[in-house]
Amino acid sequence: MFLFDPGFIREVYVVPNFISEGYFTQTVVPRELELNGPITERSSGQVWKYCEPVGNHPMMTELLLRRAREIAADVPESDTTLLIVAHGTDLNENSAVAAKREAEKIRALAKYATVLNVYMEEPPLVSDWRKLATTHNVVVVPFFISDGLHSYEDIPVLLGIAVAAGVERGRPGSAPPATARGEIFRYNPYRIDGRSLFYAPSIGTDRGFADIIIEQASITKS
Repeated sequence: MFLFDPGFIREVYVVPNFISEGYFTQTVVPRELELNGPITERSSGQVWKYCEPVGNHPMMTELLLRRAREIAADVPESDTTLLIVAHGTDLNENSAVAAKREAEKIRALAKYATVLNVYMEEPPLVSDWRKLATTHNVVVVPFFISDGLHSYEDIPVLLGIAVAAGVERGRPGSAPPATARGEIFRYNPYRIDGRSLFYAPSIGTDRGFADIIIEQASITKS
């Protein structure tokens, strides 16, 4: 079943590559893989173990801190606001939980002047960053599995560091259009209203993300 020969493979670990719990991890994946809980035993005797999403792993906190340090290595954390940006939606309250949890954990470390979880579609909104952040430096880390439309275009537009596709910019020396994939990350820091804004690639592109996937399976195994 599902291409794994039960004669050779006795256990299968399923690690959802998602930032948080939600409709897909709680409904879609279990339904499509015919899982009936954390442990599902097939008629062949093969055991499938359903792990938590990678975004729930404790190592995620260090990954976020490392990404923030890399993108703004030379600025004092005491004069820096760290914004962890997630999608947010009123369709599933769990969508915002992971970002809120990570912001609380980093805030407790007292490394940054301010640490906030902000969202694209629910308050506190990333588009309100000028009001939310009072420090000279602002570091923005998208809490997404991969870079795509949200990180290349939507969030930069909400931050005010790029404009939507198809808009004539006409400002010499300004940042590239948001549609220039990957280029948006090369212009740090952005100078806005006398402040320096550093914009990072999505956390899921970090080189340590693969280690978290393996670790999440190891936790389930133990």
